[in-house]
Order: sequence, then C-alpha cells, then structure tokens
Amino acid sequence: MNQLIKSLPQVLRAAGNSAEVAEAAALAAWKHAAGDGLKEHAVPLRLEGRTLIIAVADRIWQRQLTSMRGQMLFRVNTILGQPLIGSLDFVIDPKLVKPRVEQSDQQNEPLDNEVPLELWSAANSIHDKELRKSFLKTALLSLKRKR
Repeated sequence: MNQLIKSLPQVLRAAGNSAEVAEAAALAAWKHAAGDGLKEHAVPLRLEGRTLIIAVADRIWQRQLTSMRGQMLFRVNTILGQPLIGSLDFVIDPKLVKPRVEQSDQQNEPLDNEVPLELWSAANSIHDKELRKSFLKTALLSLKRKR
C-alpha cells in the first residue's frame, strides 16, 4: 500500500487533467492521511472541483475534523505531491459512517463518535488497554458533566 501511495504524484502527472484519476488519488490520499484512527469515522465520498467531500457520523466529528482542516489538507496535498485539493468539506451522514462498538455486551464503553480527537490522541499513548478504556470513560464523564 505504501508503494501505491508514494506513486500517486507520478500517476497524477501522467494522467494529466483526468478528473477520474484525480478523484481516485484524492480519496486514496485522504484514507492514508487519516490513518487507522480516523478511517472509520471520516469516509471520503467524492472530489467536487477542488473540494474533497468527507462523510462523518455526527456534529462532534464534524466539529473536530473542521478544527483540524488545515493540517489534514496539508497532509493530503503532500501525499498527492501537488495542491490538488483546495478545501475539505465534512458532511454528516450517519448512514455511511457509523460509530464502531467493539463488543456489544459492554454497554458502558464510550462510543468512538463521543470521544473528541484530543482525547483519542492522549489515549493512544496509553499502552495498557484497560487503563486506556478507564481513561476514556472518566474523561467522557467529566466532559458530559461540564455540559
């Protein structure tokens, strides 16, 4: 997969002005830039002009990703080797993007779409799985109380 991603700039140059190739490259670049942490929460849909449309599950993910728009735009264009994408538009579509629940019998587990990205970043540095779950639960309860 990394070899394919590294070849995207050459593919785009060879394709010239092909809208289909540009869209396919933009979608692949987003998936790579988003990584494993976001791929299930932010699904690229299409490229409209220079705007990449990305589906998210809810307003929480929309707000979080909107705050990271500049960073994500830079990552995607760096992967593409050119400023192909001018903007990112995050649209809410819960039919396409559903929160992932690891085990259905664990009712008290936080849903992925409830956890702000800053918490995920902090939680990812915790190697112990149970401690990470406890951290996320506690942080979410604290956020809910503040609201």
